[in-house]
Amino acid sequence: MVFQKEDFVKMKLSLTGIINPTPLQYSRTFSEMTHCRLYLKPECLQKNGSYKIRGAYTALNSIPKEARDKGIITSSSGNWAQAVAHACQRLGIKALIVMPSFVSRPKLEATQGYGAETLVYGSSSLDVVQKVRELSEEKGLTWIHAFQEPVFPTFHPTLSGYGTLALEILEDRPEIDTIVAPVGSGALISGIALAARQIKPNIRILGVQPEGAAAMYASLKSGRIEELSEVRTIADGLALKKPGEMTFQLVRDSVDEIVLVSEDEIKSAMILLLERAKLLVEPSGAVPLAALLNAKVSGLKMDSNVAVVLSGGNVDLSFLKELLS
Repeated sequence: MVFQKEDFVKMKLSLTGIINPTPLQYSRTFSEMTHCRLYLKPECLQKNGSYKIRGAYTALNSIPKEARDKGIITSSSGNWAQAVAHACQRLGIKALIVMPSFVSRPKLEATQGYGAETLVYGSSSLDVVQKVRELSEEKGLTWIHAFQEPVFPTFHPTLSGYGTLALEILEDRPEIDTIVAPVGSGALISGIALAARQIKPNIRILGVQPEGAAAMYASLKSGRIEELSEVRTIADGLALKKPGEMTFQLVRDSVDEIVLVSEDEIKSAMILLLERAKLLVEPSGAVPLAALLNAKVSGLKMDSNVAVVLSGGNVDLSFLKELLS
């Protein structure tokens, strides 16, 4: 799978009017705390509250009309679901979205609010994917996956959509030498790495996972795809037991390092973002800053220019109340 700079530029143009601009924000406070020049990429302020609209819209816009006319089916614990539902609403596509039992109610209701039909099923991402496979065959729906290609080749446009985030970062601040992003399936960081290296080949790309959902980390350590026996984290957007084959290969080849953070470190980063940056960031989006605040990223200097991707801001208010109590 070959990517050129033009792929990302084309996708950026196609997203005009679809996504919100999220310019980099320099943070003096977090720069002092992390001993580098730190910039926040607030995708928590994006449409649907996360970066996922970039990939969902570009993926759905790429499939043939006959496939759209059948209606689509996908799976998600929340942010991909909302992005797909929103994109389908804009493109006039009927959507059925299967969501796991641990999905937060606000994400479920938001997905339904965009007009998608939803089905809550299963206790893990693997359970949900199996259900999608069954329903796709039973109902004749087009299966769109967040980080694989079960039917149509949507992975390239999805990653190209995510890569637009890196283009924006380097347009805002060409001096950025390090980008830190969360890792679940690995699709986001793969798109970022592929695009960023087209512009700045020596840029560092660092990923962060929760300790309780470190499937990609474990897979990279062993050199093959690993499946976790269980996943336990407040970062529901990163709660995958097993990475995909394509994202595993891309992360292995294009990401410099993945580090881990604890649940307490994630919570602390969320609180600090709310207090100091006035940004409401969900647990999945706070993991990159958590890594930097707790010195998990090596090799940074006072003159390092670091962009931190705050990937989403969809927080369950009951969880937020508990967090702040």
